[in-house]
Amino acid sequence: MEHFENHTNHTDTMTQPNPFSLEGKLALITGGGSGIGLEIARCMVQAGARVVITGRREQPLKDAVEGLGTSAEYLINDVGELGSLEGLVKQIEDAWGPLDILVNNAGINMKKPALEVTDEEFNRIIHTNLNSVFSLTRACAKQMVARKSGVILMISSMAAYYGIDRVVAYAASKSAVEGMVKVLASEFSGANVRVNAIAPGFIETEMSRTAMNNDPERRDRAMRRTPMGKFGKPEDIGHAAVFLASDAARYITGASLPVDGGNSIGF
Repeated sequence: MEHFENHTNHTDTMTQPNPFSLEGKLALITGGGSGIGLEIARCMVQAGARVVITGRREQPLKDAVEGLGTSAEYLINDVGELGSLEGLVKQIEDAWGPLDILVNNAGINMKKPALEVTDEEFNRIIHTNLNSVFSLTRACAKQMVARKSGVILMISSMAAYYGIDRVVAYAASKSAVEGMVKVLASEFSGANVRVNAIAPGFIETEMSRTAMNNDPERRDRAMRRTPMGKFGKPEDIGHAAVFLASDAARYITGASLPVDGGNSIGF
């Protein structure tokens, strides 16, 4: 019987770089001071990346960076201020070098029956969840396309997959993001810039826990629909983000990955 060590024509995978590593990469994560954004940042740091997190409030960002360690920095920024986003990208690249990864995580939601949603409320959510995502993506992609390297990740939602009551504006924004992913992936692929989305299911964050506790019926419906019978953890989204940002996913673009315990295919 032949021994494995005799197959000298096979590549020794132990000497190859780890394709899941983000060593040497720089990532910008919007809304990175808490919840899912913070866990994406934490997982990327653990994978070897340097991260810059942004948000509107300084204290959560400072606290987050203290926990993340020396591989993390923060900048105060409101993604809704579209005119600031080109400058944000320039500021980051001037200070820390070329951005390799953009994670469009910042977003807002509002639960309200559709017939009661005002134009102003609808537009506010579309502005934050869609217009700002496109503006920041465009600012980063200009640099990435020129360098012929980069990864852009969007955070989508189950609200883009099926009807969820009382979130009409949020669902519209996330459905539009899914469409944008496909177009940008097609346009940028020739420049080796990949664009993908992650669609979280019901993930346990402080905000979602409070919302579910205040709406037991909604919580029960979510559990019944989720085949794995449990809510996800923020780090589940973080690990998916690391994978999609890494060379292990180098042939994946234009995709939306549900991280949902089977919720999107449950009944």
